[in-house]
Amino acid sequence: MKFYSTKRQAPEVNLKEAVLKSLPADKGLYMPEQIAQMPSSYWEQIGDMTFQEAAYQLVKSLLKDCIPDDKLQQIVYDTLNFEAPLKQLEDNLYCLELFHGPSLAFKDFGARFMARLMSYLVGNQEQTLDILVATSGDTGGAVALGFYNTPNINVTILYPSGKVSMLQEKQLTTLGGNIQALEVNGTFDDCQSLVKQAFLDQDLNDKLLLSSANSINIARLVPQSFYYLRAYQQIKDKSQAIAMCVPSGNFGNITAGIIAKKMGLPIPQFIAANNKNEVFKKYWETGKYEPHPSYQTVSNAMDVGNPSNFQRLMDIYQNDLDAVKKDIWACSFTDEQTIEAIGEIYQKYQYLVCPHTAVAYLGAKAFEKEHSKHQIIFQATAHPSKFIDIVEETTKTKVELPEQLNELIDRKKEAIQLDVDFDKFKNYLLSK
Repeated sequence: MKFYSTKRQAPEVNLKEAVLKSLPADKGLYMPEQIAQMPSSYWEQIGDMTFQEAAYQLVKSLLKDCIPDDKLQQIVYDTLNFEAPLKQLEDNLYCLELFHGPSLAFKDFGARFMARLMSYLVGNQEQTLDILVATSGDTGGAVALGFYNTPNINVTILYPSGKVSMLQEKQLTTLGGNIQALEVNGTFDDCQSLVKQAFLDQDLNDKLLLSSANSINIARLVPQSFYYLRAYQQIKDKSQAIAMCVPSGNFGNITAGIIAKKMGLPIPQFIAANNKNEVFKKYWETGKYEPHPSYQTVSNAMDVGNPSNFQRLMDIYQNDLDAVKKDIWACSFTDEQTIEAIGEIYQKYQYLVCPHTAVAYLGAKAFEKEHSKHQIIFQATAHPSKFIDIVEETTKTKVELPEQLNELIDRKKEAIQLDVDFDKFKNYLLSK
């Protein structure tokens, strides 16, 4: 299996180079040369498989002979040591809970898989792998926990100052060891831009072995397809059409779902729910892609004004807007609507959700008004306690902190302040 750049101006590479290098020289994103179709028998028998077995069979087919089967199986089984339960709220409305991993966010699926895969690919080589990751909230915590104390790997996490929740920040800044946090005086897009510049700087790449843990890296993207399988496994009536609503920021999550669909996943409809950062929704409406500086919202992990994985979606759909619209329905919601939805969900179902999950719920309900014959699943991408202030204020109820968050409260934050200045960022990396 080879991997090509979405811009088609860089050589094809093997899995090791695609994962450890992260970005092609032409500033595209790596994609597998072929998205294999799973046999119909796989989907017919998927309900009889464990989550781990179903995921292993899928990724084995996608990556083909890139990794020995026994090593790949170990990576998948070690990654998926937690569940993704489907909670039914109404006859045709379900919530897929993706926050049962160690960092209490959906990013755990990708980060844990990537950490194990990179550890295998790095092996016993003498040079340390330096992983750079930009986070708008949850990616950093998942990556920090996923890579903590991994031999021969150092992680530098860039996050926008004042734009992540207190508990999200604690997850990034309190581990120490091989995890270093940089608090950037800017937006997530600024953090992402610094990371991308680093990968394209020849001097840095001559001196350091750099890689990314953002969803620009194909190794983060592939395992995010796993929980789409788990959702389908748990739907009892598979004869009725299914729609999946994804709260969307950098568009890695929904792109992973589309890859699973291209492999045969019987989920015909996806819903991309945006917050005020609605660049994809406007493209969906007008055919014009117009990135902008990101706006700060209560659903901060979705505050992305120039989604990286838009490139991959355009590659999959060959820039055909009609093909995109056949599979993906787009919508967007304000902070006011999001906060109101948090309260509505608690009042109707006695169920607490984070702001991102509330956006997904709004998307599910908006889609339902126009497409009533679907079973609709919306994703709960983070535990409500990670946004405890807004959830408690909105629902007027106490949110219990899970043990792994409760122990962070008194830990001291350790982060280095950084301006949006690539030269300063480069000097920091070279001085480590």
